[in-house]
Amino acid sequence: MAAKTGRILVVDDNAGIRRALEILLPTCFAEVQTIPSPATLVTTLERFRPDVVLLDMNFNTSINTGNEGLFWVKEIKNMNPEVEVVLFTAYADIALAVEGMKRGAFDFIVKPWENDKLMATLAAARDKARKALDCHPERSEGSMFWGSSPAMTAIKRTLDKIAPTDATVLITGENGTGKDVLAREIHARSLRNTRPMVAVDAGAITETLFESELFGHVKGAFTDAHTDHVGKFEQADGGTLFLDEIGNIPLHLQAKLLRAIQNRSVVRVGGTEAIPVNIRLICATNMDLEAMVREGRFREDLYYRINTVRIALPPLRERKEDIVPLAGIFLERFAGKYHRPLTGISPEAARILKSQRWGGNIRELQNCVEKAVILSEGKELTAGDIQLEQEMKASGATIKAVSEAEEERLVREAMNNCGGNISAAAKALGVSRPTLYAKLKKYGL
Repeated sequence: MAAKTGRILVVDDNAGIRRALEILLPTCFAEVQTIPSPATLVTTLERFRPDVVLLDMNFNTSINTGNEGLFWVKEIKNMNPEVEVVLFTAYADIALAVEGMKRGAFDFIVKPWENDKLMATLAAARDKARKALDCHPERSEGSMFWGSSPAMTAIKRTLDKIAPTDATVLITGENGTGKDVLAREIHARSLRNTRPMVAVDAGAITETLFESELFGHVKGAFTDAHTDHVGKFEQADGGTLFLDEIGNIPLHLQAKLLRAIQNRSVVRVGGTEAIPVNIRLICATNMDLEAMVREGRFREDLYYRINTVRIALPPLRERKEDIVPLAGIFLERFAGKYHRPLTGISPEAARILKSQRWGGNIRELQNCVEKAVILSEGKELTAGDIQLEQEMKASGATIKAVSEAEEERLVREAMNNCGGNISAAAKALGVSRPTLYAKLKKYGL
């Protein structure tokens, strides 16, 4: 059996297929994530950083019907050249799948699939992707950059001590400081690193699906429960469960989460059997949980249960010595992605980068450098290449001069109406594709 390493993202609109693969793929991959459509593919690639994408060829959209797979193969390879794409196709679409391979896909699998062939193909794709990153470790977006600031040096010392243990960890910090990257670093250096790390955006789960997503359900538990469903706790058995944005969980659901954490067991919705789970728990939030406890918005007993070890990631403005080195890493990554002959950052550009407050932290710096690389014309990133956030906000036509809430609504609506097609959505909004990419990342869409 293949080693359980690497991360795979499945994009398929068939819920039954996604659930079957959530059970099958952890036998080969350390981390598995599934999404029902390409609408959130861009931000999922950014957040999850898979080695392999198993991509359905067709989705229920009104744009590019029958060719969605071809479009997204190109998009994925443009964003992350090292990611390998395996196409998931019906027999009638084999010609399209072959065309997809010409455009950069690793291989294709015909539905209904044979488990052995599927797993062998995906493992080969993973091994190719990871070999590419081994040759170019600086391109790995999942690797932790420690820098030289005193705060990060102290965090690294703490991680050296706690990573090999099963201690529960609470990671706090502003948006964009790299809480998810630190969680993956802890898992990678733990004794559980051959088992899966299952990441859950707790704030994105609707209240009605909370128990089903985390604890699973049995067939017939509710109207659409056509099969048994393994929840995130069970998927993480033997490995790590990462609950991101835990401060967003409604108060009345926190008691159910606490019970599962305390008992280290779950009861599926509609079931009666307590299923033991062996997990290491890592949580993250950008909220002030102590204040929420005082205000009665977060359970005190849950807070103490998840706060065995707390790591507070500093904002980028408090580690200014790391700004230019981080920018250099992003420059090298995006210069390769966009085929720009850039070899460095000019002193004036470096000064500008260091002078900014970076309210969006590392994520904002990354977006800024990506735009600068796209705009660059020489061999060095110059001050003229850098578009700061306030300038970017004025660049959109359709989404100019609106509140952030209204802007998010417009972006979300455009992506839904265009079936996740970024080019079409950008055209509808009257902005460039890079600007829309930035908006998608900003709002986590």
